[in-house]
Amino acid sequence: MKPEATLAEPALDPTRDRRDSRWDAHREQRRAELVGTTVAAIRQHGAGVGMDEIAAAAGTSKTAVYRHFRDRTGLYTAVCEAVARVLTGQIRRATDRALAEGAGPHAAVAAGIDAYLRLIESDREVYRFVVHRPLLGAAVAGADPVTDLVTVIGDQVAAVIESHLPGAPAARTWGHALVGMVRGAADDWLARPTGTTRDELTARLTDLAWTGLAGLATSSRAARDAGTDPSAARDASTSTAGGTA
Repeated sequence: MKPEATLAEPALDPTRDRRDSRWDAHREQRRAELVGTTVAAIRQHGAGVGMDEIAAAAGTSKTAVYRHFRDRTGLYTAVCEAVARVLTGQIRRATDRALAEGAGPHAAVAAGIDAYLRLIESDREVYRFVVHRPLLGAAVAGADPVTDLVTVIGDQVAAVIESHLPGAPAARTWGHALVGMVRGAADDWLARPTGTTRDELTARLTDLAWTGLAGLATSSRAARDAGTDPSAARDASTSTAGGTA
């Protein structure tokens, strides 16, 4: 989730030259332009695009690109952040629209999954670029940008679940589990085509997700009503069902 606005703002440095700080907006604009150029280069040359091709697309040198991102990892991370913003924004809008139209939570789950699959289907090379990390080589020092991207999306899905199941203690677990399931199936769908359409994959994943979420939501509500732990409520329900069989 987003940090508090005050925490996101950089501390003011009274010793910093005003002539330097006035260029901040320009630098940020240039960084955004270079990220956009990189995405365009990926679409043109494929997920294996190199820095030479990116610099050529930007009409500049690799050194000039590094001036804004320090190194290849910085540029790659910026692309991941841009992809994450698009994905989370589309998923949120799709689920909100489905709920606003009165379609219900099942349709909202389907809409969110379809939004994810639609984006990676329409921009496969960009998705592969993010997943395969061609600019970074074998190792990533520090945080893994792909893990960070998946975490951002998982947190977003968890927030959607929480907003419709207030107080559910496992919303974060469910959100990240859903993202992992959809990502795993989507990666296989792109890597090993079987003729399955996006609509078919969306329906299969929605059925699987909804079967689990519907049961978890029921037990979570029952647990809150009874003031017990959800797992205890499920155990009690199972025990009762076994005793009456």
